[in-house]
Amino acid sequence: MRRVLALDFDGVISNSAPEAFVVALRTFVLLRSGSSLRTLASAGEGDAAPDLETVESHPVYGSFLELMPLGNRAEDYGVCLSAIEAGRSLPDQDAYDAYRSGFDADWMRAYHARFYEVRAALCAADPIRWQRLMRPYQPFLDVLRRRAADAALCVATAKDRGSVRRLLRAYGVDELFPEDCVLDKEAGVSKSAHLVHLQQKFGCRFDAMTFVDDKVTHLDDVARLGVRCALAGWGFNAERERALARAAGHLVCDLGDVEAQLFG
Repeated sequence: MRRVLALDFDGVISNSAPEAFVVALRTFVLLRSGSSLRTLASAGEGDAAPDLETVESHPVYGSFLELMPLGNRAEDYGVCLSAIEAGRSLPDQDAYDAYRSGFDADWMRAYHARFYEVRAALCAADPIRWQRLMRPYQPFLDVLRRRAADAALCVATAKDRGSVRRLLRAYGVDELFPEDCVLDKEAGVSKSAHLVHLQQKFGCRFDAMTFVDDKVTHLDDVARLGVRCALAGWGFNAERERALARAAGHLVCDLGDVEAQLFG
């Protein structure tokens, strides 16, 4: 039976953190016009996308990266920026979850909806520079090309399908992922829902499936199904997340050993 390899997109295939930061910051200052972050929003204003160097040198970007692994959906970017604005330390998942629980549900829904509106507007206004904010993890794409015959390759992501397809084409790997093997946020709110969908599509056992994500919480969720799970150590995580993944029994891969770990 052919194996199934399901991949998150952001932090596994694409280094999209700079783009996420720009869109998140623009969304945040739109919803909080009095935010102190507005004075730091040079990477988040105007119709054009900033260049990568501008984003990576932004005074808030490093703090944003540290908090990214603790969230799951677009509205979590708003939570991260709120914590940064407030000078709130969130050292682990429990602290983050407790802080997040105090947010108004309507504000969270509004942030989620506006985030995707802002992303679509940025892509439409400046598609070339928008795309340059999301570089692929090229060594991993090389592995996928070499081993495409060894597993059915799928994407399981919270990103919107249109953005995923556009970037897969730009990265030159669109042909590796059939249309019905790219599941986005519309296919379910959890990664386990994506894996159940793929298991039913391929008619395989869960233990014939491998899921790669850069977030430990997603791996923990999917592992309950009996799916083999692997943390993309090159993604949006740090030693804090790698230690948690090892303790949970997940594979922890880097770009140098991912081919051997996933394919043997």
